[in-house]
Amino acid sequence: MPRVLLVEDSRFFAATVRERIEDKLHFDVVHAPDMAQAKQILEQGGEFVAALLDLHLPDAPSGEVVDMVLGHGIPSIILTADYTDDARDTFWSKKIVDYVVKEGAHNLDYVVSMVERIHKNSDVTVLVAEDSSLARNTLCDLLRVHRFQVLEARDGQEAFRLLKQHKGVRMLITDYNMPRMDGFKLTKLARGEFGPDELVIIGVSAMGNNLLSAQFIKNGANDFLNKPFISEEFYCRVNQNLDMLEYIQTIKNYSNRDYLTGLHNRRSLFDTGEKLFAASCRGDLSLTVAMLDIDHFKSVNDTYGHEAGDLVLVAVSDYLRKRFRETDIVCRFGGEEFCILAVNMQPGELASVFESLRADIADMRVTFQGRNVSVTASIGVYAGGESTLEGMIREADSMLYEAKAGGRDQVRLALPDTVS
Repeated sequence: MPRVLLVEDSRFFAATVRERIEDKLHFDVVHAPDMAQAKQILEQGGEFVAALLDLHLPDAPSGEVVDMVLGHGIPSIILTADYTDDARDTFWSKKIVDYVVKEGAHNLDYVVSMVERIHKNSDVTVLVAEDSSLARNTLCDLLRVHRFQVLEARDGQEAFRLLKQHKGVRMLITDYNMPRMDGFKLTKLARGEFGPDELVIIGVSAMGNNLLSAQFIKNGANDFLNKPFISEEFYCRVNQNLDMLEYIQTIKNYSNRDYLTGLHNRRSLFDTGEKLFAASCRGDLSLTVAMLDIDHFKSVNDTYGHEAGDLVLVAVSDYLRKRFRETDIVCRFGGEEFCILAVNMQPGELASVFESLRADIADMRVTFQGRNVSVTASIGVYAGGESTLEGMIREADSMLYEAKAGGRDQVRLALPDTVS
């Protein structure tokens, strides 16, 4: 479980912060009421996602705890009851994550969101395109404080090559005036390769004005920053744009994924499946369709309750996801029925693959309230040729009907040599 270090002398405030973090993020909060106990905790070792530090402790009244915790390489958020420009400048210069005033519930929610953001950032790659080594190093250092993975490019051409080479880049921060390829052209090319649900683009320039900002956005950028900027503004723009990207991806997932199991839904099955079917018609690949239905699923709900039924669906879904390859599509077709589009399966392997699948599901045990719940599945498989994807699914469904009519917990196949 990810851990957060909380150094706070107010037990009431500490209890409130701990409750918020544990309730919303399910992280483990390790509390120290003073600097001495915080030191003991750090000396015990172990990793922390972030540290929340009170500036005025009984044994560290002037923020001494900040240097100690930063010395252990832990991203640190300062919590304080007052806010002065001098204090702000002092602690931002130490490369903290953020500086939050203890004012109310909305500030606590912000602290929780920052802890979550820091935890996510270790899986987020940002590409910085900037020809000035000083400016590039400054941007990269700011990003690393927030635990981003950072790639660097000295011009637009190098940046575009890295974008195509590293498909996991989620944010591009690009200067305008660069040799070989400027920020406008890089933005236009990047947006042509990656949609708004895949990549955030932020333009930066010391030549900034309203026209330059508008041109960046017209070329596909999400945002624009004038140089020089303060750290707080930079982090706010980066975090808000990443949050928006994640919201878009979440909405997209909801439209293409089954909410309970996380598998493809019917819409996604047909959207992606039609492309696979077209490729199979061209002879680029072979396609097999399987329909799987959990036997007597209603009796599981009636005997154990719908919560147990949901656990069974999730368990079967997780198994199917692990059993099949990324090139295959596993879909919750409806209720307790699943559809599988398998690519390039050899006809001679189909019987053993799906018979093994059936046997493994029969051997599964789902524990619910101390009781073991077991199920079986009937499977229909079709590997023949049809004029449409819907036709292949209907044929596989016909095989499934035969399996259920024949006594359930069995596999029926229509292989190429048995298809008229």
